[in-house]
Amino acid sequence: MAQPQIELTNGLSIGYKDQLAVSDSEIKLSSGTHYLLARNGRGKTTLLRTLAGVIKPLGGNFTCKGRCQLLSEDLTFDRELSAKVIFKSMLPKASCREALVLAGKLELDLKKPYGKLSTGNKRKVALLVAEFSVTENSSDILLLDEPFTGLDAFAREIFQDLWANQDSGVLRLVSCHPDFDSMEMKSSILISDGEISHLSGGKTPRSWGDLKTQLN
Repeated sequence: MAQPQIELTNGLSIGYKDQLAVSDSEIKLSSGTHYLLARNGRGKTTLLRTLAGVIKPLGGNFTCKGRCQLLSEDLTFDRELSAKVIFKSMLPKASCREALVLAGKLELDLKKPYGKLSTGNKRKVALLVAEFSVTENSSDILLLDEPFTGLDAFAREIFQDLWANQDSGVLRLVSCHPDFDSMEMKSSILISDGEISHLSGGKTPRSWGDLKTQLN
């Protein structure tokens, strides 16, 4: 099975009319979880939308090798549908069963209309749809824009454990604002001072407490 990959050329420029950031070197990401970190307004969402093909880069090139899906922060579903109906409508039967099991662990009310769910529970629905839309023996790229918004530590840790224990050849690029300094990140894309850079490797993963001091 081919592994998913994201490749950014040196000089990839992102933005709308004006440049927000540019890559300072060639960046290659493969399967696993990579965190996208930046202060507000520095280009996290813009980079994800660029990689998803929603907007064009201002310069340079990138390649996404695999089936690319963007989970935007403002994704919503029909307000009248329950989470259970949403899962059944959008996921294959086997994946739906797994999603329903995990939803139970997440304490998600499967019968309540989507429009009456809290912000955190709406994010759970979106995350479950994204995670279980991954197909076996395919190269999947999940671009997750602020997936932890509204989630408590219990729910966030369930998803992080799911990602850590899966060996499914999925590449996840996750933009987020970690809420505790000890959160470890083996691979991270930083946007700071208008530059996109990649930090990875080493025996000791970087922590958010260390990385956030590098953001401007």
